[in-house]
Amino acid sequence: MSKNEEIKTLTEEEQQALLEKYDPEAGTRKLTGIIGWIAFLGLLAFSLFQLYTAIFGVFTAQIQRTVHLGFALSLIFLLFPANRKKRQKGKLQIAWYDAVLALLSVGVGAYWPLFFNDLVMSVGRLSTIDFIVGVIAILLVLEATRRAVGLPITIIAVIFLIYGLYGQFMPGFLAHRGLSLERLVQTMFFTTEGILGTPLAVSSTFIFLFLLFGAFLVRTGVGQYFNDLAVSIAGRRIGGPAKVAIFSSALQGTISGSSVANVVTSGSFTIPMMKKLGYKKEFAGAVEAAASTGGQLMPPIMGAAAFLMVEFIGGGITYWEIAKAAAIPAVLYFAGIWIMTHFEAKRIGLRGLTKEEMPDRKEVLKKIYLLLPIISVIVLLMSGMIVTHAALYSILIAILVGFINKDTRMGPKQFVLALVDGARSALGVAAATAAAGIIVGIVTKTGLGLKMANGLIDLAGGYLIPTLMLTMLAALVLGMGSPTTANYVITSTIAAPAIILLGVPDLSAHLFVFYFGIIADITPPVALAAFAAAGVAGGEPLRTGVNSAKLAIAAFIIPYIFVLSPQLLMIDTTWLELVWVIITAFSGMIAIGAGIIGYWFRKLHWAERIIAIITGLLLIYPEGVSDITGIIAFAALLALQIFWKRDKENTLKMTN
Repeated sequence: MSKNEEIKTLTEEEQQALLEKYDPEAGTRKLTGIIGWIAFLGLLAFSLFQLYTAIFGVFTAQIQRTVHLGFALSLIFLLFPANRKKRQKGKLQIAWYDAVLALLSVGVGAYWPLFFNDLVMSVGRLSTIDFIVGVIAILLVLEATRRAVGLPITIIAVIFLIYGLYGQFMPGFLAHRGLSLERLVQTMFFTTEGILGTPLAVSSTFIFLFLLFGAFLVRTGVGQYFNDLAVSIAGRRIGGPAKVAIFSSALQGTISGSSVANVVTSGSFTIPMMKKLGYKKEFAGAVEAAASTGGQLMPPIMGAAAFLMVEFIGGGITYWEIAKAAAIPAVLYFAGIWIMTHFEAKRIGLRGLTKEEMPDRKEVLKKIYLLLPIISVIVLLMSGMIVTHAALYSILIAILVGFINKDTRMGPKQFVLALVDGARSALGVAAATAAAGIIVGIVTKTGLGLKMANGLIDLAGGYLIPTLMLTMLAALVLGMGSPTTANYVITSTIAAPAIILLGVPDLSAHLFVFYFGIIADITPPVALAAFAAAGVAGGEPLRTGVNSAKLAIAAFIIPYIFVLSPQLLMIDTTWLELVWVIITAFSGMIAIGAGIIGYWFRKLHWAERIIAIITGLLLIYPEGVSDITGIIAFAALLALQIFWKRDKENTLKMTN
């Protein structure tokens, strides 16, 4: 490969092709003419409806959620073709059956608002038309999910429906009386326990507004500013471009709910820089994939699933408490990637960017005000403001901040396009949460959650660590084909209760499944974010996935630690204890990073690598004996490294 080929960046068309290949939510039709205008106005109306209810108050649960669902389903059938290949060929107009499905979706969305009083007064008795509408609603949700989210979560939802109908034929503890078809339809669409349940409730309030917030940040140029700021801070350091990727991707994760989208957008900028500097293609792609995936772990905005966590944990927990608890693990995750890229750069002798390759730092700092919307989210959530109001005020601040500079100033056209972009990004989430509602409804009606929890514990022999390992495997497998939202809903209703039954705090258990659902995106053999990064870098996909998993090793370790010792989540800990936990945990990540890369101040022998990794694990686990043992081992390793460095420097001086 020539040098010019190595530093070539992706065109917009190439970026879109990668998104469509690895992210089902990105592959929408490019509609024109009347159909294009209908879709455009539908997306705009969707955002305006959500803003109206956020400002003036949401409607009754069934009305709010069905209108939200109706918008999402009808727009999905207009924008997402039934056949993925047709989408990739760029088919411009819709088929007749797409129009029929879109109209049926409008009818489903309008059914509860039109007949609300009758449906409430029927007290669970379904008329023939009610039954037909309910069946149509279930089928529309399944097909829309298949198109906009993917086949795996659709298959899972269908399996749960079959389980609900034929539970009496299931073996062992899985058996239940079975639901009649009428009872199943009633639960799915005429109660708030199925499709219209908690996942869709969160989608129709919190999630939509933060996706809209992300769209406004993009339109005001904050996304590009993240890259510029990252380069100015980290570009001159050893292996600078890799550290730029980590820093910018952590920030980009705040405005992007998709690991793949984050990889393709920020990776098209950072990966060519890394390759030009000397990183191997697979390592460059892995850095971007690991960092982009971690964006959903980084507070204050941690992706759609974190908003679901508020409702699923309950007990009055606030979103800010979840974000605060996730802060140290998230920083440790990115610190681990940063440390390993640093050691890899030292190992192969890479430099940072030259002064000529750096942006003008003064010009970058002049635009520091563009971070105000992000800061406002943190401050407003810390102050105790409800999530919807914090999102609304942050959107307003993003618009006002854009007016400071003429390049980022939003005119009426940009404002409307931001509303449309926000609605478009919410379609896949709405479909995923509706499908997840099917799963939750079946779990609730059949008591499957408690049965599975007890089954997991029995399979693990009643021990916590084996139960955690089984839960981890379940989350990783589900996450390989499901979006984070659906993965979290399934594992939090089926697997998390098993951990909680063994005495683990609710927040620790839910964050445990949340973490593994997210890092499934970079866990081989199906690592969509890593495969997308390989497409940008021109590397081998599976090797890129393996490197991503190595770089993200903290995400495989830390969840076990905060389950065993919740101090890492700032639960029941003093400030002095917290400072100690942070110092030892960061020291542990240095040791683990050196052990995995095989380099610290010099190349490490295999025995030293093993000792370094064990030392790191002892330090990360916040417990007295392990900390003291880890500190002694860390100090010994560090002393040996420094002694070797000085000895080598003295030898060089003598030879010169």
